[in-house]
Amino acid sequence: MPSVTEPKLISGNANQPLAGAISRRMSMHRGVNVGLVDARVERFNDGEIFVEVFENVRGEDMFIIQPTSNPANDNLMELLIISDALRRSSAARITAVIPYFGYARQDRRTKARTPISAKLVANLLTEAGIERILTMDLHAAQIQGFFDIPVDNLYASPIFALDIAHHFKGKMNDLMIVSPDVGGVARARELAQRINAPLSIVDKRREKPGEIAEMTVIGDVTGKSCIIVDDICDTAGTLCKAAEVLIEKGAKEVHSYITHGVLSGPAVERITNSKMKSLVITDSIQPTQPVLDAKNIRIVPTAPMFAQAIMNIWHGTSVSSLFEHGTLAPIYEGMYTVGA
Repeated sequence: MPSVTEPKLISGNANQPLAGAISRRMSMHRGVNVGLVDARVERFNDGEIFVEVFENVRGEDMFIIQPTSNPANDNLMELLIISDALRRSSAARITAVIPYFGYARQDRRTKARTPISAKLVANLLTEAGIERILTMDLHAAQIQGFFDIPVDNLYASPIFALDIAHHFKGKMNDLMIVSPDVGGVARARELAQRINAPLSIVDKRREKPGEIAEMTVIGDVTGKSCIIVDDICDTAGTLCKAAEVLIEKGAKEVHSYITHGVLSGPAVERITNSKMKSLVITDSIQPTQPVLDAKNIRIVPTAPMFAQAIMNIWHGTSVSSLFEHGTLAPIYEGMYTVGA
């Protein structure tokens, strides 16, 4: 096998700006050009996906950057076919970098005769020749157990902690972290501990899917700047309703930090007209133009974290070290002036 000199990146069409940013970041750290492998990923007239790799990848350590966001099925098929092309081209190892793991909300059977689609996707990825997964904020941590290959699940909370410390400088004592439902308490608690803030919970009850019957705030939010924390914002109905309830209960202002901005349907309009002062999302999903134009939506970059994680995987060093402030802060140096 030829000696591997640099990790090699290849991107599908799901989020090329993020892939480019990761490539530039790695090039800066490595001191050499770590460009994206020259390839074409296109569709025939009937919608079939075709991939052609124009560079030699024999014996190389390959990283495919491809979130499985909307259109989820197309982006998933791109990922599978790119992997098959690399495997048949004798790549030494194939790692799928999936910033947003689609189908993660279908992680269990909620009623009779329903699928566990997240497990099916895990099987498909493994069968396509992928030997390692790198993702961020899986909707359900147990999805890691659906794979028989290594899965590195990064967390956005360390990035959010840096962003909060920068944008709420001098106001840290007024903050209250809020989980929008009971299921997200662990995620919210983790961020609350990072910034040494109290925790509140919004308990929601549904009459039927898509409709929220009642919301109850657990904890005193009077006079607080509330920060709602969650992993996914889809149609933003729950998020906007939670912001209204918090304001009604005496919160001074409401902000939200969400890892994956799916933001489908009426989401952007709802957020623009909501009680939320700001919504912060990552670029794990390529933002649409309406998202970029929204006055109260802000995007924080994940490329520095993903670039460092890829280099750590390639070097065989710790990925979990990126969860620590002391390791992550230097990676984001220059983006944030951290301090309370």
